[in-house]
Amino acid sequence: MIEILQPGMLASVQDMGRYGHRSQGIHPGGALNTLALASANLLVGNPIEAAGLEITMGVAELRFTRATRIALGGDDIGATLDGQPIAACWSVPVQAGSVLKLSPSAADSLNSPDQAPRHSMRTYLAVAGGIDVPLVLGSRSTDLKAGFGGLQGRPLKRGDKLPIGDAQAASEAVHGPAFGVRSPRWSGLALRADEHSQHVTLRVLPGPEFEQFSKASREALWSDTWRVTPNSNRMGYRLQGPELKRKHSRDMLSHGVVPGVIQVPPSGQPIILMGDAQTTGGYPKIGVVIGADLWKLAQAPLNATLRLEPCELADALAAAEEQQRYLDAIRATVAALDWSRATLYKK
Repeated sequence: MIEILQPGMLASVQDMGRYGHRSQGIHPGGALNTLALASANLLVGNPIEAAGLEITMGVAELRFTRATRIALGGDDIGATLDGQPIAACWSVPVQAGSVLKLSPSAADSLNSPDQAPRHSMRTYLAVAGGIDVPLVLGSRSTDLKAGFGGLQGRPLKRGDKLPIGDAQAASEAVHGPAFGVRSPRWSGLALRADEHSQHVTLRVLPGPEFEQFSKASREALWSDTWRVTPNSNRMGYRLQGPELKRKHSRDMLSHGVVPGVIQVPPSGQPIILMGDAQTTGGYPKIGVVIGADLWKLAQAPLNATLRLEPCELADALAAAEEQQRYLDAIRATVAALDWSRATLYKK
């Protein structure tokens, strides 16, 4: 069991999402940063589809009632296990009774004075065996809008107890030494999200209505910076920047939408749809953030500044393949570990 001592602002059970039900108006949901959860799952011997915890704003305190193995996904978030620091993208054995604490302020203390805060919006916890809540429509993810999945379809609260599934890895793997891999931010997947940069750069494909916008608006989309506003959430990231205008105002029929679509409502301030977004929308779609960059958006804190960079379909496909190679490398690393010799792997 995992006992929730302090859930923080928002903590919920999430997996890779609930697919195949858009025709019933059910969005996929799931972890907003699927790369973080997938990599953490692989580090503890789980399939990437296993359910874990999504912790928003990186503040939480949890107790483990049995020995297991955990990994954190996300950036440096000031995590400690029984008072000892642990980093993201490390696989760590946990003893019964151990307490995990997440504190962004602790991560900030590691920064040099000229660095921006290193913590980000979301942290993911994977545990060997996964979080064993019931499947609903093929997924354990919490749908906070519809109120199902996860633990009773709601955010976690103090005193909640989450069952842990049976670990697929051998017992010596569960109790073996800690090891780690490079995080996505340092692996080459995020060269455009440089630690010292003041902006997060997202690659964007032109959307179906891109040409309906004025030349000035199309140019502003790429040349200006955009601020993530505080009314952003799991449904969508609302941006603030120059007003985007269409050449001619006209009504549109609603169309299917997916995470990453950039809609422009009458205000002219774009919205980037996220995992809990509606399944259809009637606003013009000026662009689509490529799937391989959505994890960076999910980690961008409120008031962060974004730069949108045009790209081609070939670039998007290459980025997806690079991301898959990163996960394949973690999978191969874990498979090659020699637990009997207490191998410590560092990449």
